[in-house]
Amino acid sequence: MNYLHNIGAYFLMIKDMFRRPTKWSVMKTLILKDIDDLVIGSLGIVAFISFFVGGVVAIQTSLNINNPLIPKNLIGFATRQSVILEFAPTFISIIIAGKVGSFITSSIGTMRVTEQIDALEVMGINALNYLVFPKLMAMLLYPFVIAIAMFLGIFGGYVACVYGGYSTSEDFINGVQLDFIPFHIVYAFIKTLVFAFVLATVPSFYGFFMRGGALEVGKASTTAFVWCSVVIILSNYLLTSIMLG
Repeated sequence: MNYLHNIGAYFLMIKDMFRRPTKWSVMKTLILKDIDDLVIGSLGIVAFISFFVGGVVAIQTSLNINNPLIPKNLIGFATRQSVILEFAPTFISIIIAGKVGSFITSSIGTMRVTEQIDALEVMGINALNYLVFPKLMAMLLYPFVIAIAMFLGIFGGYVACVYGGYSTSEDFINGVQLDFIPFHIVYAFIKTLVFAFVLATVPSFYGFFMRGGALEVGKASTTAFVWCSVVIILSNYLLTSIMLG
């Protein structure tokens, strides 16, 4: 029953988030700050992981192609498909859930513990709109992060493959271009927008409605990360079944 209560409270939070909007002059500053914290601040770790995981995918693919009848351009093809369809949108989102999700939950949870949220509500401000809505707007730029992850993942595969001696540059590029379906990019970005909504709202829910002290803030951050990951994986399954099934 507790799960059902949390699901209902989550959807009520989303509805209340759009009530009594904060003045645009204030909201603009909040959105820009959250873009810097949530999006710009995540570029470094995303770039690092994407480049090297793309290289690992390419190396693993090349090492498992032992048959001389299998063309070498399959390495580029497999790297492209792996990075665009799953690695960049889904696994980067799970990694970001650990960074962004914990940050959102801990920052809002600390405000709850120190009674800053109560002060906002006493002043007549819709605390949900003031705290959660800017994060949702900031995460609309999350597809930009995933686009960088896609590029660096494929580029990392190219560097590892060519300079590691596993394939030639021509073979890898031909593989990347082989049977390219533009809808796969659309599919990846639709998934990314859904994941962005989850990354902005689920951690906010656990931070906003937590009770207790500093220890409970840490527990809420852990819980938010777990449920973010669960919702992302379930959403990934449903969206893949609907759009590619």
